[in-house]
Amino acid sequence: MIGNSAPRASEKRNALLAIVVGGGIAGTLDLLQACILFGWDIPLVIAGGLLGRGAFQGGAGTYVLGIALHFFIACSAAAVYYAASRWLSFLREHPLVCGLFFGAAVEDVMRFVVLPLSALRSKGPYKLNDLILGLIVHMVVVGLPISISVRRFAK
Repeated sequence: MIGNSAPRASEKRNALLAIVVGGGIAGTLDLLQACILFGWDIPLVIAGGLLGRGAFQGGAGTYVLGIALHFFIACSAAAVYYAASRWLSFLREHPLVCGLFFGAAVEDVMRFVVLPLSALRSKGPYKLNDLILGLIVHMVVVGLPISISVRRFAK
């Protein structure tokens, strides 16, 4: 009985570590690049997805909410990749290629599903260079940290 519970606890710890590290690194890199490219008010825009346009006049609490939501989304993406990697072993075996594709998928889901359904109702038309930049950035700063973290910690 005790022998069976030890691997389960270790497996859960590894899963949590893969998700937190992957989501944490991806969230940090993505938030940093967004702030550098678009300004340091990006967390207010993220909070606006939940609160609406009033978030743009929000204070420190709204700013912190935006950061928390951003990391929640990044860790949720890592959890999705981890869960899929339990059934699809090639996600663990080929983190470079799979991470790049996963990052592109995250960008597409955010741009074409989450943002249009958010309180800001953000939807096109989109410029081609913005779409390409968003794909490339998310492939590298979101997909790769998550896939490499899952490969490293969740064997």
